[in-house]
Amino acid sequence: MNLRRLLPGATLVAMASLLGACSLQPVYHRPDAPVAGAYPAGASYGPPGTGSLPATEIGWRDFLTDARLQRMVEIALANNRDLRVAALTVRQVQAQYRIQRAMMSPQVSAGASNAGSRAPASLTSAGKVEVLHDYTVGLSASWEIDFFGRLGSLKDQALQQYLASAQARKAFEILLVSQVADQYLTMLAYDEYLRVTQGTLTIAQDSLRLTQAMFRAGTTTELAVAQAQTVVELARANYTAQVRGRAQAENMLVLLLGQSLPADLPPAVPLNLQTIVNDIPEGLPSDLLTRRPDVIQAEAMLMGANANIGAARAAFFPAISLTGSLGSASASLAGLFGAGSLAWTFLPSITLPIFNAGMLRAELDVATLQKDIYVAQYEKTIQTAFSEVANGLAARGTYGEQVAQMERYTAAEQHALDLSTAMFEVGAANYLTVLTAQTMLYDAQMQLVATRLARLTSLVDLYQYLGGGWIERTGDTPRPADVAAGAPAMEAKSGGSRP
Repeated sequence: MNLRRLLPGATLVAMASLLGACSLQPVYHRPDAPVAGAYPAGASYGPPGTGSLPATEIGWRDFLTDARLQRMVEIALANNRDLRVAALTVRQVQAQYRIQRAMMSPQVSAGASNAGSRAPASLTSAGKVEVLHDYTVGLSASWEIDFFGRLGSLKDQALQQYLASAQARKAFEILLVSQVADQYLTMLAYDEYLRVTQGTLTIAQDSLRLTQAMFRAGTTTELAVAQAQTVVELARANYTAQVRGRAQAENMLVLLLGQSLPADLPPAVPLNLQTIVNDIPEGLPSDLLTRRPDVIQAEAMLMGANANIGAARAAFFPAISLTGSLGSASASLAGLFGAGSLAWTFLPSITLPIFNAGMLRAELDVATLQKDIYVAQYEKTIQTAFSEVANGLAARGTYGEQVAQMERYTAAEQHALDLSTAMFEVGAANYLTVLTAQTMLYDAQMQLVATRLARLTSLVDLYQYLGGGWIERTGDTPRPADVAAGAPAMEAKSGGSRP
């Protein structure tokens, strides 16, 4: 072996490895969070949460205690088609990253060929027909030396896009848990609306019959009968609308679950008996940078844009490629592997952009502006997260008292109806007084149901805003963002390894 011959090649490879570490990417600096250092405080927000665990460490089974709801969330995580698309998108972007990563390595291929030609006698010097064959077999390799980090920057960009897609999938799974819970609670609220309306309709029908009897006896007027009839018809119309609303709420829930509601679901807990954790500590706004997957996704996209600037800068510099082949060549198939048949080629090349009418400069401007866009989007994502949490804290701090006030208001309206009915039956009040009391009680009952629903859904949404809903049970080890709920082994079998 001739060491002197190998030395230039070894030196070239060493230089390529050394210079390949060069990168023209700007140094990444995380933008400052454009929000206050603490969430709003005051009477509107109530006391801070007193729990010991942040939302990200509370499993959704411990947060949502209704067994029927827990079963629905479990079904949705397994069957929701949008979540399935998000998971497949992660695997697609992961494969694209592996393609870009492979571009940094030499590309080696094997091949064999047989080239034949025939020359007529009139065209040969010997005046005879010549038939020639050229048999070759061997390996060929090509490698673009990444002196200025262009391929490395493209690989970094692809990696950040993969990480962003994984966080997008995680954000959707967290959102799905809260959507199922919100829709389930809405369906329970419609059940309450129907119960209240049915009760009001029953009372109104009894009052109508009583008023008609009194009219026939001559103790009341036809106007009182007409007023009683209006309450009955209004209750019937509301009941029909609520039946429709309840059916549509169930249809939306079925869509979220990805299948029909199973017949063996556990019994539902009524809306007024639902218990949802409400003492989750909110932490600081800076916690959202590590808890909210949408914020992490936005930063990953920003880091990918930062890497793309490095690739755009490297395009101004020479591109160096090494191409070669090593094999055996012979004019006869029998001599293909004989002595003296060794054949090789080595074709280094360098390409330097000289004139492109400003295209490279424009591409760099595009990459720089794209990064500025992602900076603004990252900051807006943080601001949106801050606003959502602040609104959720305001809801938690006020809805509890509002529910208590509505309960007292409803009880007072019920007492007013009882008194006005008793006075009407003995002739001490006209029917308009009873009608007004019935209407006021019905409105109070409906508002009470709506307020209870708003309180519960606001707690579910706050849990989501704080990053809760990723783990199933408190104490579970969080899954990587690109692993599906309940089926990590399935994903490992169906695709390649994660980066």
